Amino acid sequence: QVQLVESGGGLVPAGESLTLSCKVSGTIFGWTAAWYRQAPGKQREFVAKVNTNSQTINYSDSVKGRFTISRNNVQGMVYLQMNDLKPEDSGVYYCNLAFRSETYWGQGTQVTVSS
Repeated sequence: QVQLVESGGGLVPAGESLTLSCKVSGTIFGWTAAWYRQAPGKQREFVAKVNTNSQTINYSDSVKGRFTISRNNVQGMVYLQMNDLKPEDSGVYYCNLAFRSETYWGQGTQVTVSS
């Protein structure tokens, strides 16, 4: 069973930065890795994803230019560097691994950006 554990969330003022980490139990080579977030009362939404060799990266329009997703296949880590945070970035951030029909989620880490 693949396990994902996120960390790095917290409370920060607007304009500051945070880096989220996702530790995976085992290799992540071959999997597409992604970050999603969910604000209170809203549906979970896509934030960013990176393919297995980091050659294809996609971001939602709302975070493009401010967030950077990266991965380390050997260490089984996925990262999300978040700069210039805004109050609307607040929510629970989830790490996701996907390969064909298989998908795994972490338990999430809370990010709160104060105005």
